[in-house]
Amino acid sequence: MRRTRAALAVAVASLSIVVSSCGSDGAASSVTVGAAASLTDVLTRIGSDFTDETGIAITFSFAASSAIAEQIRSGAPLDAFASAGTTSMGPLVSEQLVTGVTDFATNSLTIAVPAGNPGGVTGLSDLERVSLVICQEQVPCGVATTSLLERAALTVSPVSLEPDVRSVLGKVIADEVDAGIVYITDATGRPGVEAVPIPDDVNVSTTYQAAVVAGSDQAIAAAEFITYLRGPQAQQLLRSAGFGAAP
Repeated sequence: MRRTRAALAVAVASLSIVVSSCGSDGAASSVTVGAAASLTDVLTRIGSDFTDETGIAITFSFAASSAIAEQIRSGAPLDAFASAGTTSMGPLVSEQLVTGVTDFATNSLTIAVPAGNPGGVTGLSDLERVSLVICQEQVPCGVATTSLLERAALTVSPVSLEPDVRSVLGKVIADEVDAGIVYITDATGRPGVEAVPIPDDVNVSTTYQAAVVAGSDQAIAAAEFITYLRGPQAQQLLRSAGFGAAP
């Protein structure tokens, strides 16, 4: 039995992107997916293609993976979860709140700087002297950033800790800081921001996973969408957006 949708309706509505509303045969098949903020652009395109192919409507709710995990624990009206990293998904598996976990992509970090690079950032060592913004430690981009800083033996003093990677990117694009640490896919080819590469020997890879939310009354359709994420059309879009192949 699905738990009440009323408690989180306002929060979810503010984050949702509706791709379609009905199948080609008029059936009201629909899937609601809670997804990591770093997937916003590419999953919206993938969802549109999936709806065109299957007639199953997809609604996305984008936020930090840790926030979505808490929504699932609270009974949010989600049918599937697409997580950045394993730290948010793993506990849900242990709690039997999700099933059928599938790896579908990887990502790594880069230094994002405002257009023109006013802080003159050329590498990781510059992050100790410039104004910097990073993700909060409990969210996947924060977990990866903490690991990166440890590997590089850097001590930084960020001006703010953001709830998700898109919030970090927003401050960089707005030229509020000299630099931010984001996923490569967030900074590549985006107006108002430039990417400063991080050496491979210290960079951190994040695995993206998807799963069906236990108890969903759209479990079959949700599983179909997750299978689609591993298919050639979705994988091509993920590669084009800068994501790496799943392990």
